[in-house]
Amino acid sequence: MSEQISQRELRNDSGRIMRGLDEGRTYVVTRRSEPVGELRPLRRRRLIDARVAVEIFRGAPPVDLAKLRADLDHGVDQEAQPRG
Repeated sequence: MSEQISQRELRNDSGRIMRGLDEGRTYVVTRRSEPVGELRPLRRRRLIDARVAVEIFRGAPPVDLAKLRADLDHGVDQEAQPRG
């Protein structure tokens, strides 16, 4: 659930609000008790160790690059179209 914060709180308590965003909290910003916007955390990129990724795909079948390229060429129109 979103926490309502006033414009003044946003200005005066920005550090607390930023920490809340880091923790996944969402805020509705109000001006004179009327909602005017929402602050929500962005989805962060999550990196994994390369060794973990290799282990995940260890049992995957090999990729036939020639077949992959042929499939892509078949499915994608690569003819250049002049701009009109």
